[in-house]
Amino acid sequence: MLVGTDEVAVFEAARARLEAIAYRLLGSASDAEDAVQDTFLRWQSADRDLVETPEAWLTKVLTNLCLNRLTSARARRETYVGQWLPEPVLAGDRMLGPADTAEQRESVSIAMLTLMERLSPKERAVYVLREAFGYAHAEIAGMLDLTEANCQQLHRRAKQHLAADRRRVTVDAAAARKIVEEFLAAALSGRTDSLVRLLTDDVVSAGDGGGVVFSLPQPITGALRVARFLRGLFRPTEAKWDMIGGRPDLYATVANGLPALVLVVDGRIAAIFALDVTTDGIAAVHAQANPGKLDRATRQWATSAPGEPLTGGW
Repeated sequence: MLVGTDEVAVFEAARARLEAIAYRLLGSASDAEDAVQDTFLRWQSADRDLVETPEAWLTKVLTNLCLNRLTSARARRETYVGQWLPEPVLAGDRMLGPADTAEQRESVSIAMLTLMERLSPKERAVYVLREAFGYAHAEIAGMLDLTEANCQQLHRRAKQHLAADRRRVTVDAAAARKIVEEFLAAALSGRTDSLVRLLTDDVVSAGDGGGVVFSLPQPITGALRVARFLRGLFRPTEAKWDMIGGRPDLYATVANGLPALVLVVDGRIAAIFALDVTTDGIAAVHAQANPGKLDRATRQWATSAPGEPLTGGW
């Protein structure tokens, strides 16, 4: 069935919300884009005269497409090289979706997207639709072909799995820049104690190179161990520059609501270090260097005005 101008307009009006849902469900911007495009193809071929509420119909189709992708993604991640981290998204990207409440902001943090990997696909769908988008249990049950009671049970179970001590600091661009400047100065100083002072005692550092860029196979924990690792990581060498394609300029920005250090080589983002900041210090360093997970961020970077780098040609 051909899609008229009005039907395209209906879908485009929903696209941003659909992308935001898909990103939270999949932890991957590229997979989310594909899921939304597949939803459009379903919309294109549907008998739209039978669709009473397009928003609900589109959300149901998208969610079920994402559930299928989550199932196959679990199998792929069993053979993933090194650590798997979500794909970071820069501030201003519509894929981040609503950020009016603490729950909405939390649902798109790198830490929460990583934690949600522990959930079953349906637990994750219920949690995202309820916590981040405020759908009633009855609505979610209809989308997932569940009973309302089962939906409520899945929601309770998901919240139990995701329960954590949340003392994260909400930052704007100015605060993020200050935090990143301090982190970078400590990392480049070559002094372990300078880094230790910025980290919590139980800090975790994790990196995703996707088997393309070197990263450690397991996270590092503890302030001293992480500080020593970061000191070595930020020691400039030709081998590091060769690995990422050249000497990068270093910028401060915000990714997934977190202060982030961005390494840019010839206009291409080579890595993003997102800093999970709590009232006690930096509790986690999430380093994403897998080129396949930086395409959307690079496209957004090309249309932004990042300002002057913190340091040029590291």
